[in-house]
Amino acid sequence: MKKCIKILSPCGILGYGFPLESFVNGLKDKPDAIVVDAGSTDAGPHKLGANTAIVSRQACKKDLEYLIAAGFENHIPVIIGSAGGSGGKAHVEWTLSIIDEIISERTIHPLKQAIIWSDIPKDVIYEEMKQGKVIPLGDTVPMLTEEILEDTTGVVAQMGIEPILEALEEGAQLIVCGRAYDPSPFAAVGIHNGFDEGLAYHMGKILECGALCCDPGTTKDCMMGVLYEDCFEVYPTNPQRKCTTVSVAAHTFYEKDHPYILRGPGIVLNLEDCEFSEIGNGRVRVKGSKMIRTPIYEIKLEGARKVAYRTFVIAGIRDPLLIEKVEEVEELVKSSVMNQYPEIPRESYEINFYNYGKNGVMGNLEPNNVAGHELGVMFEVIAKTQSEASALCSSVRSTFMHYGYQGRKSTAGNLAFPFAPSDVEFGAVYEFSVYHLMETPNGKMLFPIEFRT
Repeated sequence: MKKCIKILSPCGILGYGFPLESFVNGLKDKPDAIVVDAGSTDAGPHKLGANTAIVSRQACKKDLEYLIAAGFENHIPVIIGSAGGSGGKAHVEWTLSIIDEIISERTIHPLKQAIIWSDIPKDVIYEEMKQGKVIPLGDTVPMLTEEILEDTTGVVAQMGIEPILEALEEGAQLIVCGRAYDPSPFAAVGIHNGFDEGLAYHMGKILECGALCCDPGTTKDCMMGVLYEDCFEVYPTNPQRKCTTVSVAAHTFYEKDHPYILRGPGIVLNLEDCEFSEIGNGRVRVKGSKMIRTPIYEIKLEGARKVAYRTFVIAGIRDPLLIEKVEEVEELVKSSVMNQYPEIPRESYEINFYNYGKNGVMGNLEPNNVAGHELGVMFEVIAKTQSEASALCSSVRSTFMHYGYQGRKSTAGNLAFPFAPSDVEFGAVYEFSVYHLMETPNGKMLFPIEFRT
């Protein structure tokens, strides 16, 4: 077994970008693999439901050109997790089309590629539902029904390390994963080379967001992880950043519902006994990460369905009289619009107001109720059709713009619009319809691998 394994993480999400100098610095340290996460559910269900990418094609291609060339020239594998953002078939194919374009343009010799699909057929989920093997992920998630599943555009599952290990064992030089548990592609490299599973998973947890665990932190810079037999070390490849015990430990808590328990496909990571120590040159060493395998292997299912359409308007308010009573005026405007459209059932649409500068972020939970001299406001209408959403939003905008609130000294000018047209038709609105755990016999059977050159 090698003394250590080095993994270069170029950025937090493929397409976010990174300084070329940082990437070159990382390559000088001779990594054994380049691994990058490309997806997240942080942006909500729209990308999954609408089959669109999380970044632009240009941004993704720009990053991939460097990664593929570096992998090829240094004879090391390149692994992409959650390709295209959500990891569904459309997202993976979008990523593959960019890869093919790069290989063609750069006349790179054929690479052995492994594509790991994560789409779960609905009939498979139906059968598991009948046996009670599909459960909600959290108290606020309803039980999955056949009707909800039928309305869902498609379902993906988060893969663990098992299919990625198989791809590495088969000698794949470029591995494109569908939806993956974020640390899995990183952990697979270490485990494939015989290193401790708990340390490998924990290091993957740190690396998957790029340099976000640094001081100062960002997802748009490179990180190196070095896995040893009894510990791992992480450090930024940009000398303007550094890792500290606080920054790395804080990132260990990132996106978790428990301080030191981290659950993944078929595993539980226990970080209660971890030790973080600074060893100089902006490096932090971590010891004590432990992992156990769960008696039942569960994978997280993700799916989205279209529920409505949205139109919105952004404007500004500077009249102190209107700012003081803006919530009152908004309720009056809403009532006026509802009365104007009695033919549209009131339960079929929503009219929402967001007052940025006055509880626009936290709403009623905001402890500081001091308003500034101006407000940024957004009017949003969600309705069953785009036509209805736009008609209602247009009425909200025009009613508010000319509403004669008490004390107003002019007959117009309630709202200042930053651009024209002011009304923006957003399009379809999606919700997570599948956010559940499903039992499976093992971590490989639902994630088929396709090899190609």
